[in-house]
Amino acid sequence: QLIESGGGMVQAGDSLKLTCAASGRTVSDSGMGWFRQAPGKEREFVASISWSSSATLYADSIQGRFTISRDNPKNLVYLQMNNLKPEDTAVYFCAYSHFSDVRRAPYEYRVWGRGTQVTVSS
Repeated sequence: QLIESGGGMVQAGDSLKLTCAASGRTVSDSGMGWFRQAPGKEREFVASISWSSSATLYADSIQGRFTISRDNPKNLVYLQMNNLKPEDTAVYFCAYSHFSDVRRAPYEYRVWGRGTQVTVSS
């Protein structure tokens, strides 16, 4: 089970840090990812991190503003979001992958959290 937290309502330019907590199993051997879905839009890739944190992958739209990280002993994955923009408004989901490296396609992930809402006002 994956549980996201840390979402909220902020203004453009603010920062938020999302946390994904895994319970019931370790995810330290799996790649992890963050995705988001805005109303009326498809779920889109945001960021991915390999099991060892040696590799990360980001969507072009958030490159340089968001940072993904993980703490394997604590079974946690983070998404630090800086300089938020109104277009970042969405429900953010974390997921763990079938694979140990970075992946961007939703079908490459097997377990998903329920999401946390991020709303950015201008």
